[in-house]
Amino acid sequence: MVPTLRHGDAVLVRTGGRPVRPGDVVVAVFRSRPDLLVVKRAVRRQDGGWWIRGDNDLVVDDSRAYGVADVRGRVVARYWPRPGRVRGRPI
Repeated sequence: MVPTLRHGDAVLVRTGGRPVRPGDVVVAVFRSRPDLLVVKRAVRRQDGGWWIRGDNDLVVDDSRAYGVADVRGRVVARYWPRPGRVRGRPI
């Protein structure tokens, strides 16, 4: 998720609330890798779940490799080490 988030960043995740929208940063689990919890950007609804991608197009550790994911929550803020809101970006 570089440059939005970096390894070691601590984030605040909201479950419930408003529905996930394309462009939101989410915490999710790939259906093909239920042992892997990831933080990625929601792209589109697909097959009852979400197609998700990282912000770094050179790294393919997202739905391009693992398929559809189930979203567990929406990242609303980063609180360590650089506090700030996590904003959407155009898809």
